[in-house]
Amino acid sequence: MGHVCTHDDFPRSPKRNGRNAEHPVTAALAILAIVLAILLIAWARVEVHGTQDLEALVEEQPVVSNTGPAENEAASSRWATGFSH
Repeated sequence: MGHVCTHDDFPRSPKRNGRNAEHPVTAALAILAIVLAILLIAWARVEVHGTQDLEALVEEQPVVSNTGPAENEAASSRWATGFSH
């Protein structure tokens, strides 16, 4: 007859101090890969789109009128999401 797979056939990884034993080099490489990915995405964004729109965004301030609190909230949320018109 055939054999049915059970949990005993595939034991879990060894635990150290009650935690999964992840090698510190693996953790460091994962963090390094994430940081490099962020930098690569930022560099590609600057190469494709330039920095003029970022400079304009930094200099631009949201215009909030005193017409009412609901309209002020709508205007500020439109500015925050990029829908300024």
